[in-house]
Amino acid sequence: MLVLQPHLILFNHVTQVKAKIHNRNNNKILYLSESNSKSIELSTTTTTTTTTTTTNSTTKNAKILWNLEGDYFEGCNCNSICPCIFMADPDEGNCHVTAAWHIQKGNYENNKINLNGLNVVAVFNTPGNMVTGPKWKAALYIDERASAEQNEALTKIYSGQAGGFFAAAANFIGEMLGIKSVPIEFGIDGKRRWLRIKNSLELEIEGVSGADPNKEPCVVNPAFSAVPGSDLIIARSSKYNYNDHGFEWNNSGKNGFFCRFSYAP
Repeated sequence: MLVLQPHLILFNHVTQVKAKIHNRNNNKILYLSESNSKSIELSTTTTTTTTTTTTNSTTKNAKILWNLEGDYFEGCNCNSICPCIFMADPDEGNCHVTAAWHIQKGNYENNKINLNGLNVVAVFNTPGNMVTGPKWKAALYIDERASAEQNEALTKIYSGQAGGFFAAAANFIGEMLGIKSVPIEFGIDGKRRWLRIKNSLELEIEGVSGADPNKEPCVVNPAFSAVPGSDLIIARSSKYNYNDHGFEWNNSGKNGFFCRFSYAP
């Protein structure tokens, strides 16, 4: 489950260069951003303060229209298949989850702000059962290619201020570790998905094979998912390294999922 606190505001932006590489012959897509941007660290807040802000912000922005759709994937430290999606306890007692979205089509404020082509990443440390608690720690990474206006829109959406799925899911977050504007590389090549944030994160997953090579092995109708209503294609990580916000782990060879996503308030 992938959400961030509603009180977050991203208030810095640096000019950047956008690059997209699409080789149609081998079905390989790379969404890449490059520039020199500044990181933004946010102080932590208490659950009580966040809950209050959620109510006020959600009410204030209840009429804002937005839409996102594109490609999603995630990796964690649970064995395949992660029990968290059926509201069971993580295999190792806690779950270190990284979630990545490439927005193929997106808009905010009824098409006023175009969000096409941007990437968003969230990292979560869940110290127990994802549903029953304790609450999670979270960090958010926004594609540095986004303008200040786009940054603000994405932050409002993923923090829950703009309503929809993320508004309902924000209650699971107990502490926000920070938010950064960074170059994010999001790649797709057949069953492979990969994600890179320099000096912080590297995640690569690949879909597993079933008895029928023409069908993707899927989890159908999961009880708890970052993409409600979607079947999750089962994958396994070949790389999963993270080092930021005082956390460091190597969870390679563990669970992964990917699918398409579509969100709206």
